[in-house]
Amino acid sequence: MSNKILVVDDDTAINELIKVNLELSGYSVVQAYDGIKGFALAKQEEPSLIILDVMMPEVDGYTVAKRIRENAQTKDIPIIMLTALSQLNDKVAGFNIGVDDYLVKPFEIEELKVRVRALLKRTGQIPKSASVRDLQTLGEITLLPEQYSVRIGDKQAKLTPIEYDIFNLLFQNYGNMVSSAQILKEVWGYSPDDDVETIRVHIRHLRSKIDKISEGKKYIETIYGGGYKLNI
Repeated sequence: MSNKILVVDDDTAINELIKVNLELSGYSVVQAYDGIKGFALAKQEEPSLIILDVMMPEVDGYTVAKRIRENAQTKDIPIIMLTALSQLNDKVAGFNIGVDDYLVKPFEIEELKVRVRALLKRTGQIPKSASVRDLQTLGEITLLPEQYSVRIGDKQAKLTPIEYDIFNLLFQNYGNMVSSAQILKEVWGYSPDDDVETIRVHIRHLRSKIDKISEGKKYIETIYGGGYKLNI
């Protein structure tokens, strides 16, 4: 995919502000002003990334994100959600759907560009945390970076790119605690307000996938007040 970004926001001023600044940074931008058109353009244009507003008439951003994740053609496109709501449950709702990142209005355009770069860096590449070491097999666990998958014995789990990055970071540091701050830095590439709830949601999804193929063994341990550890 080329660096084409789809912006879906019914606020024309914000939509245009994002478009102009992203184009000045070298990106190609496609615009939609409602959720129905946004989903149609996601399928038609197959952008590298989608910036999606939550509060839109008729079809809201959560519904659009859910449709994007359920569609085979668009399910892997990274999504940054924009919202004027800063409540924790709104962020959790987005992450549960499969949104990759979250930005609360009003936001600094430079912060948006940082988050866009971080997600695009991950898209279509072996996760950056894979470069920590070359280790890809431990015991019954094998990492499959090109597929964003983990194999345990003869069973395999497909992960999202962020889930893979988190698991790989724990994998490369197996037996040792990885702090929440380190996960934010290594996986997201920035520190989003020390938002540990972001990590908790992704860890919960990751753990459920790993537990399904682990035949009862609990590989991911929560170190309360500290971080997480992978036990082999």
